[in-house]
Amino acid sequence: MKKTILVFLLAMSSFLAFAQESQTEYNFLKIPLSAHAAALGGENISIIENDPSLIFSNPALAASVSDLTIGLNYMNYMKGANYMGASFVKVAAEKTTIAFAAQYMNYGKMKEYDANKTEIGTFSASEMAIEAILAYELANNLVGGITGKFISSNIGQYNSLAVGVDLGLNYFNPQKEWSLSIVAKNLGGQIKAYEEDFGRMPFDLQLGVSKTFEALPVRASATLVDMTHYNYRFANHICLGADLLLSSNIWLGIGYNFRKADEMKIGTGDNQSAHGAGLSLGAGINLERFKLNLAYGKYHASTSSIIVNLAYSL
Repeated sequence: MKKTILVFLLAMSSFLAFAQESQTEYNFLKIPLSAHAAALGGENISIIENDPSLIFSNPALAASVSDLTIGLNYMNYMKGANYMGASFVKVAAEKTTIAFAAQYMNYGKMKEYDANKTEIGTFSASEMAIEAILAYELANNLVGGITGKFISSNIGQYNSLAVGVDLGLNYFNPQKEWSLSIVAKNLGGQIKAYEEDFGRMPFDLQLGVSKTFEALPVRASATLVDMTHYNYRFANHICLGADLLLSSNIWLGIGYNFRKADEMKIGTGDNQSAHGAGLSLGAGINLERFKLNLAYGKYHASTSSIIVNLAYSL
């Protein structure tokens, strides 16, 4: 069984993280659940929308969500693996918003082998994070947010537990339509390891900016990710995205993630290609009480993914 766990952990690292994250645990936390953020390059922490899925990207953005809003999220990650989420947002006071959320990755059934490579059955694997979010208006146009996470991972009969924290700040100037954010994601660590070795959390320091242009129905965004990984070339820190705001209720989005395009290339020499990895697309209809957002992207070399977000304000 130990060999089975080792093989699965190595495979999961390659599936859920790029090269430098292969030594961290719980990398499902780095996969987007927000269709809007996914459409804008896979990472966005600065767009201001009445969208509960954005609290997974930046806890400070909970302050922009209507009272008593429920969100449901789904992503087909790859064959046999499905990623789901849910959230509930409540305005607790004039300057305070709270939310509760969950993320769940199910990897499905996999074959189990003994030390002699004889198939002895199947086992399942899954990971989950239960979250509580607080957003508070610190000053005029400045909101701070914090997410507390309890994380579990199960592989067959083995499991691990961790606690984590996200910290976020957002400054939004509604007159000039500038939004600036900084987020530190996945601070914390394991409290129970699979065996004896405690793994690291997938810490990610991000900076983001969004700007809506007065003369054009366009909002441009740029997000810098993994800012503590100094060995990346600079382009691999950048996610770019743009919204075409067809009305106050309808948006179309496109994004590009340089790192995904670079590290998901297949082939050698002149035949090397990312096969569309890095490019993402999306669209949404956001009515007063009901919202539907969709996004397309590639998060694994073998397949494409669709993210669906539904939200309803009670």
